[in-house]
Amino acid sequence: MKFKAKIYPGYDQDPSHWMSQEAKLIREAWAFGLLPEEEKCEGWQLHQFDQLWEKVDAIWEKADFRVDNLPPDIQEKYMALQTEALKRAKAAGWDPKAVFDDDE
Repeated sequence: MKFKAKIYPGYDQDPSHWMSQEAKLIREAWAFGLLPEEEKCEGWQLHQFDQLWEKVDAIWEKADFRVDNLPPDIQEKYMALQTEALKRAKAAGWDPKAVFDDDE
């Protein structure tokens, strides 16, 4: 996983309108019960995201990396978090096309 932030400003201050790799990982960790939703990871450093990613990735691996293989309650929470983030990002001016431009 490629994380950009050396020190993350926190989920609510995500520079990519909640669509960065860090924000996506945080939402997954919330859905999987690895972090409480109050934890916004403000001030986190790369190694902390790497450690969290390992835990999140292990859960995805058990689900064969498919949302529909997650338990129904986790699946519902995951989808609700993703839907809300997408709605907020679009309202804030997030452009999905810019994601591909930034990854080069």
